Amino acid sequence: MSDGRDRRLEQPRVSRRVRLPRLDSESFGVFAERFARFMGTATFLVYMTGFVLLWVALNLIGLFGLRWDPYPFILLNLFFSTQASYAAPLILLAQNRQADRDRVQIEADRNRAEAAKADTEFLAREIAALRIALGEVATRDFLRAELHRSREPVEEEDERRDAGSRGGARESR
Repeated sequence: MSDGRDRRLEQPRVSRRVRLPRLDSESFGVFAERFARFMGTATFLVYMTGFVLLWVALNLIGLFGLRWDPYPFILLNLFFSTQASYAAPLILLAQNRQADRDRVQIEADRNRAEAAKADTEFLAREIAALRIALGEVATRDFLRAELHRSREPVEEEDERRDAGSRGGARESR
């Protein structure tokens, strides 16, 4: 008979702690970035200014007998403190995420720059090798000059033959 207290060693122990729901850090980070981006806009400043002016006006005038936060506006200060205590960590989280993205981007840029440098060095070596190889190859001008030089003795020989054949033809007459 087992009352559930028998623990088997081959099975993991079940934790009896209360498990809190897990937050997706990516979606929370996106929320933090949007929140920080919104807080840095003129729209936020206009909304916050309107809210404060409305709060102060309602509490000073006391419309419909509503004066929930008299003159020193302690509740408004509490709201601002609460808002600031949440805004600061969210802004820092957004900055950290941006710094991480920047770090990844810088690493990718560094890798691309190294690859481009290696490609450039390879191409420079190839161009140098081609220049060396071209130094040993006969150029068009060199070939023309050589053909012209080799043609001169042949032309001289042809002229001698022509002169000799003309001279022989005169003797036979």
